[in-house]
Amino acid sequence: MTEEQLGGGLPSKQESPNGGRSGNGRTAKSLRLAAVEGHLWPGTQRRGMWMIVDCARDRRIFGMVLDCFYSSHSCLFSGSLDPAIQVVAPYLLELEHDDARTRRFISEAWGNSWGVFLRCDTTSDKLRKHLRRCLTVKDPKGQRMLFRYYDPRVLRVYLPTCNQIELTTVFGPVEEFLMEGEDPETVCRFRFGGRGLIADRVALNGIATAQR
Repeated sequence: MTEEQLGGGLPSKQESPNGGRSGNGRTAKSLRLAAVEGHLWPGTQRRGMWMIVDCARDRRIFGMVLDCFYSSHSCLFSGSLDPAIQVVAPYLLELEHDDARTRRFISEAWGNSWGVFLRCDTTSDKLRKHLRRCLTVKDPKGQRMLFRYYDPRVLRVYLPTCNQIELTTVFGPVEEFLMEGEDPETVCRFRFGGRGLIADRVALNGIATAQR
């Protein structure tokens, strides 16, 4: 797989919406993080939360993956990868509740389209095997191409267009996909009940803003 297939290699470094600010900006970021955690781990749920992170989105991501998830990350690409590809590849991360490094990563990721979150009660190997099946699609000429479904800007538009068979393929063992909305103060949630997609968009403060 080449850098061109990945979308042109590494982008320039992004700045987080509140990155580097102090005072009220830092407080707002802390409040947003607490609200995001409340959606990822509602009630007494503490396990089964994962993230697919797109390292091509920001030069900082790969280093943060190694620093924050050195023992609980796996690349969705297979085989021996060129170092230039390793740093822009998608990775599956197992998130720990109430963990400082997890909080640091989510704080930077939310609002910057770094990836999507998913709730799934299975092993890393089984989940990775399922997610790899969705990595490639065929264009009208039959050529295989990379499908960056782990970009929240892609997945929140793609899922509502899927039929039942496609939803079954995409969800597999996944109970729920969660991601930031176009407005990072909202969270989009998608579930598959066997007959159709269940989707809603909820403000981080818990107030439903839309439902389909």
